[in-house]
Amino acid sequence: MFDKIAVFGTGAIGSSAAADLTDAGYDVTIVDQWPAHVEAMKKDGLRVQMPDVDLKLRVKALHVCELASAKPEFDLILLAVKSFDTRWMAELMAPHLKPDGVLVGLQNSMNEEEITTSILGRERVVGCCIELSGEIFTPGFVQRNTPRTGTWFAVGELDGSTTPRLEEIQEILSHVAKVDISTNIRGTKWTKLVVNSMSMGPWGLIGLHNREVAKLPGIFDIAVKLGRETVAVGTAMGINIEPVFGLSADDFAGDEDKVLLNALTTMTGHTGPRARTAPIHDHIKGRKNEIEYVNGLVSRKGKELGIPTPYNDAVSELARAINRNELKMDPSNYELLKSRLGIAD
Repeated sequence: MFDKIAVFGTGAIGSSAAADLTDAGYDVTIVDQWPAHVEAMKKDGLRVQMPDVDLKLRVKALHVCELASAKPEFDLILLAVKSFDTRWMAELMAPHLKPDGVLVGLQNSMNEEEITTSILGRERVVGCCIELSGEIFTPGFVQRNTPRTGTWFAVGELDGSTTPRLEEIQEILSHVAKVDISTNIRGTKWTKLVVNSMSMGPWGLIGLHNREVAKLPGIFDIAVKLGRETVAVGTAMGINIEPVFGLSADDFAGDEDKVLLNALTTMTGHTGPRARTAPIHDHIKGRKNEIEYVNGLVSRKGKELGIPTPYNDAVSELARAINRNELKMDPSNYELLKSRLGIAD
């Protein structure tokens, strides 16, 4: 039984999950590294404004620095930090996860495979793929773009089995989203990575809302080529593409380009026109983006396998320049991207 639950990292996704589970009556502790956010939650609670619900509730929140003295132990930890914070956060929380406890990462990229299992062991990690759009700029307040009924998760044991603990995790997270069980969570997460490489990467260079990006001539052609490269790298790694976002196997059959566009438009349809991809939020906050763990991961794996990934390479290089403050996130980067790719107007 997962009686004691913690959410480590409460940006938009972590805060949304923590609020929903607290609202459902679970014993949830929030742990975060943003001091002002924790203080706001301690003083006034947490507010998550969804399209159909304005949720305001008291929560249990801890600063990261309070863990050592509080000495809590948890049955289930939901990890919702950026990919580049995964390793140190996993090390920090390891002493607070009970010996038979489980970690579930509510994250982009392939962090179970790359990071968390090396710290906690495969038997203590359950994979998760998420589709939840939200923004947080004000301590204690989240704008969640996808309602609970429009949010989708998939959970899966890393060995593909269906276990009682997996079914319990599905039940717990069903208060946050519609939750499917995946017998190929690696494939499910890579398929989400495909879609993220098509959207988070290029759109995160430009800095526009979804509705504005869609008007850029040729943007979907570039997105499809990014997706093709990511599929090719995954295939070379032995990963089978899986249906995501609640789509069926039939939706993922047929012409590859149509499948990629269908997945992309389904995701953007769920997140809504006012949504902006996560690297834009990070840039506004003065933080680095995690494109290195999306398009950058595709580029690195492609090099290892000898598979050319020029589109993912170009996006990754420009994202690194933004992280180094050598380039501003700006719509003009679309022309720069096209120039790097040799695309004429």
